[in-house]
Amino acid sequence: MNIENLFALKPSAPDRVISAALVGAGEFGASFIGQARRAPHIEPRVVCDLDIGRARKAALAGGLDESEIVDCHSGTEAKAALDRGLVALIGDAAHLEGLPVDVVVEATGDPEGAAMTALAAIEAGRHLVMVTKEAECIIGPILAHRARLKGVVHTPVDGDQPSLLIGLIGWARMLGLPIVAAGKSSESDFVWDSEAGTVTAWEKAVPAADFAAAFGKLGNDPLSLLDARAKLPFPRATVPDLCEMGIVANHTGLMPDVAAMHAPIARTTELPSLFRPAAEGGLLSGIGRVDMFNCLRRPDELSFAGGVFVIAETPDLATGKLFAGKGIPCSPDGRYVLLHNPVHLLGAEAPMSALSAALLGQSTGGAEVLPRVDLTARASRDLEPGETLTMGYRHVIEGLEPQLTPARPLGPSEPVPYYLTAGRPVVRKVACGAVVTCADIALDESTTLVRLRREQDALFNPGAL
Repeated sequence: MNIENLFALKPSAPDRVISAALVGAGEFGASFIGQARRAPHIEPRVVCDLDIGRARKAALAGGLDESEIVDCHSGTEAKAALDRGLVALIGDAAHLEGLPVDVVVEATGDPEGAAMTALAAIEAGRHLVMVTKEAECIIGPILAHRARLKGVVHTPVDGDQPSLLIGLIGWARMLGLPIVAAGKSSESDFVWDSEAGTVTAWEKAVPAADFAAAFGKLGNDPLSLLDARAKLPFPRATVPDLCEMGIVANHTGLMPDVAAMHAPIARTTELPSLFRPAAEGGLLSGIGRVDMFNCLRRPDELSFAGGVFVIAETPDLATGKLFAGKGIPCSPDGRYVLLHNPVHLLGAEAPMSALSAALLGQSTGGAEVLPRVDLTARASRDLEPGETLTMGYRHVIEGLEPQLTPARPLGPSEPVPYYLTAGRPVVRKVACGAVVTCADIALDESTTLVRLRREQDALFNPGAL
């Protein structure tokens, strides 16, 4: 499909330039500014960060000149800056109120801040590009619902895995290719260096002089190699991985096969053999699943870190063997084929979601966003009353083991969404291995995140409350 032609079908698109406000000037945001300045039909007009100095740094890194930006300490100052054709740098998302902005790109990574900004954007009649997956996995369905009522678009963001995977799933569905599984690779490849005798992942090398058998050879059954590979001392499914696959489930209806995901350490060519039903020699209990893998490769092989994939059933075995003859990874019998996008370009791809929302009126996510799964947790040790659950690097909350479970309304005996526990005190003892429930944590009912989640629960599960 020629995406330029699709946008050209809209009568106003060729001449229209949409204005964007970025909230959260981190790594993702800085790359968005740089690409939005180069992309046709979009201009970054506002950069917001609690640290205006960081907003300035991101604007300059994105290619803006000092003469084009100005610090603003109120909505009035920001409006005056925009009237003069300047880019406004603000330290409070509340200052967006009343500004002539078409799209808000929320990229703070802070669930509560994201919920507040998202709600304000939708209520002001602005399109919302939600980068903060920590909020999307909790309240994405209610944001999508509220956006529809306001006649605007709520969308996940191209450049991050959920939106890119949803797009690949939609492409396969439009072609009539039955989807067996869809997922992503972890953010780190597992690189086996036979000369050095090491496997490197997550920027750490470990001795692996005898790893050749576990790496495997052409024709090996990959299922038989997984246990040996699993002995590598690296994390396999991280919190962000599960969060992202939960979002994909809510947008597409594909569901996790197991709560922690299979997350095998596997070579890319092995995926059609592994992500097929167990009855045919794979890992899955059925079809239509979301999962992930950790890309095992040699140093001279292409990285898949952070890429996305679909395993689809081929039209027939003869076509499958034709695919295999073209170098496309297939299962040995030709029944299942790998479709993949091995890259995600962060904020450099984000303008596509903003343009899709503002010019086409379409999300780059799913057509119907429903609360199908939640990211929840089990206690990985005994949790004691009075201790506070603190989120650290890569979203790890010490004492919690993340899992994907069927979505349930907030309630005393129901699993509590993972990110709602961050920074909150434990109010009663939770035994190691037990599911952490809403009654175990002192939820902050005053937050926008909890209020929107309760609104979501009431809308989609009225009989359960």
